Amino acid sequence: MRDLTRDNWKEAIKNDPNAVILDVRTPGEWREGVQPNAVLLDFFDGGGFMAGIQSMDKSKNYYVYCRSGGRSSSACGLLESQGFANTFNLLGGMMSWDGEVVAPSM
Repeated sequence: MRDLTRDNWKEAIKNDPNAVILDVRTPGEWREGVQPNAVLLDFFDGGGFMAGIQSMDKSKNYYVYCRSGGRSSSACGLLESQGFANTFNLLGGMMSWDGEVVAPSM
């Protein structure tokens, strides 16, 4: 796992054709707005979270965020324990985010 500041995050995603953006917040938090192209995978839905990562492509680069950075850091650790080599955590989560926020598509 690599921690990224919001500026490094924006730059990394812009230049990464294998980027997958994971929002690990709850559905309620998700409805408040998301980063463009983010996929919801609720970290607090233990069984659902684990089932979700089992179907993900391990060759992709996963950019993971939550509200403040704690859950996303834990999620990156879980992803790594399941064989995902490239995980990136947004430091400060959405609380520090100053980039584009869009309405989620469920």
